[in-house]
Amino acid sequence: VQLQASGGGLVQAGGSLRLSCAASGTIRNIYDMGWYRQSPGKQRELVALIPSTGSTRYVTSVTGRFTISKDNDKNTVNLQMNSLKPEDTAVYYCSMTIQARFGEQPRDYWGQGTLVTVSS
Repeated sequence: VQLQASGGGLVQAGGSLRLSCAASGTIRNIYDMGWYRQSPGKQRELVALIPSTGSTRYVTSVTGRFTISKDNDKNTVNLQMNSLKPEDTAVYYCSMTIQARFGEQPRDYWGQGTLVTVSS
């Protein structure tokens, strides 16, 4: 299983970006799907999560500005980021909890990270 993230880049404050992450390989079930980010000198934090059960969750700082969505047919999770702020600058990572084959325990997989830079 591999996760491929795309969509990062440089944008001015107030602008928008859309991140996408596609899972490929042998996949039986996908459970949680989420986006995390890490800024220099800081710990990786959860930005948004679509759990397999329950409600979508967002870190408080992005609520109302970011929207996470998924496409089950394409094994894809997206993050629409609007009204971006300089403090959103970070490397963004996608993550999915995937059961690859019948009988296997689900495990977490990570994308390679995509850099989002928001200039003031």
